[in-house]
Amino acid sequence: MTIITPIRTQAEAAYISQFPAFEAGLTTRDPAGLKLRRAAFERFVALGLPHRRIEPYHYTDVRALLREVAGPAVHAKHTVALPEMAVLPSALSALEAFKIVLVNGVLDRARSDLGRLPEGVKVHEEAEPAVDGGLADDPMIALNTAFMTGRVVITIEAGIKLDTPLHLQSMIGGAAVAVYPRVTLEVGKGAAVTLVESHFGPDGVAYQNNSLVEIVAGDDAKIDLVRVNAHGKAAADFSTLAVTLGASNVFNAHSFVTGGALSRHQVFLRLEGEHSVVTLSGAMLLNARQHADTTLVVDHAVPNCQSREHFAHVLDGEATGVFQGKIIVRPLAQKTDGKMMSRAVVLTDGATMNNKPELEIFADDVQCGHGATVGALDEDLLFYLQARGLPKTEAEALMLQAFAGEAVAMIAHDGVREALDGAIDAWLKERA
Repeated sequence: MTIITPIRTQAEAAYISQFPAFEAGLTTRDPAGLKLRRAAFERFVALGLPHRRIEPYHYTDVRALLREVAGPAVHAKHTVALPEMAVLPSALSALEAFKIVLVNGVLDRARSDLGRLPEGVKVHEEAEPAVDGGLADDPMIALNTAFMTGRVVITIEAGIKLDTPLHLQSMIGGAAVAVYPRVTLEVGKGAAVTLVESHFGPDGVAYQNNSLVEIVAGDDAKIDLVRVNAHGKAAADFSTLAVTLGASNVFNAHSFVTGGALSRHQVFLRLEGEHSVVTLSGAMLLNARQHADTTLVVDHAVPNCQSREHFAHVLDGEATGVFQGKIIVRPLAQKTDGKMMSRAVVLTDGATMNNKPELEIFADDVQCGHGATVGALDEDLLFYLQARGLPKTEAEALMLQAFAGEAVAMIAHDGVREALDGAIDAWLKERA
């Protein structure tokens, strides 16, 4: 396949040159899947890497920030060796859960607990993408569809309620590679599940992760999702969560970020059934020159639903935080209740926070609002704590623990919440 197009950056040229060899090396020849891959790749060629003139990427200019592109990971399926440094973050190592392990984007059966999964929980692989996620105009999703190394499908059958979480551990091993995992979670009617995603790899290695998680929920389902970005400090992480909810769902999703030099987590959530309740939260702890972007779109398509968003950023050094949140209320979505809040603490003059909350309301009987705050630690409270004998570093840590912990407190599962409280404490000790 020959494509003639203006090459705008070295990174775009690298993606374009890699695809023919990647496609030739695929072991499957499913016509529909290959057609979808090629269409996604051609879409990327037409769009190029996102840049600041594209509104959703205005604060995260990928074309400027992503200078080089790693090649797709090459591996023998299920036998990938990992360097010892690519280990699960200590805060999550003690979490009691059923493990589903991906290594360089591929399901690793030997490291997973597939034989221990409860009845009604199934995990299988599919070589090709089934759909493009319905988000055809996003170049990073197009890249995931084109280069994905296999799709892992997790199915929770109707009525199954899991007390023990599923822990999706996505490891990056080897040298500077690019991986493109895709996971589909199908939750049946009346089922309940907690899914923890942990993404991690070696420090000092400029690997790249481009992942997509799709969730489809039946009526009356309850889903708790926690995503932990603990990537190495040189990594680039692009992640997408695409969610479709039915009626009377309870959906809670939390994003926790301490890793990666460059990261962007985008959420596209659509409520298609009445009386569903959504809570999206996140805590981002950034230092040095880290850049972390959270962009979300919550689409209320039906009446009588509720959504809440609460995100907290702690920015040290020359870090940059981005929060872009949009609530859409369709004309038929009367009685919608939607509220959004982004809060940031900026600890140094070199740190930057960009907030862009939005409401698009096309119905008249709604309760919607948004807010955003950016500021330093409260000097009066800091003085109060120091006056009672706490050193300044300990006083700051106590205040920051409470600030970030407010978002983490929205996680329902006790073990997961305690693990992330421990991760906040570890970050604060490293800062000190």
